[in-house]
Amino acid sequence: MIKKAERNLPQLVGFLILMVPSLIFRFGGEALRFKSKAHRAGRIFRKELMQQGLDKSIATQLTAFYQEGSDPFKLLKVLR
Repeated sequence: MIKKAERNLPQLVGFLILMVPSLIFRFGGEALRFKSKAHRAGRIFRKELMQQGLDKSIATQLTAFYQEGSDPFKLLKVLR
């Protein structure tokens, strides 16, 4: 039983090596899509704040705080 696992180990390693680039592209695409949706939501958030009568500089600061939590690249840095 152990010998079978040892024979499959090179195949498994080879498979993982081949899958890494596709996983990176998938994650990169999803991260960029997520970031663009967050950017759009931030614009709407800032627009609504300014319509409610907040100063533009305060609305911009609040929008920056709002968008800070939705940056997938910053989240990855925290996880390292």
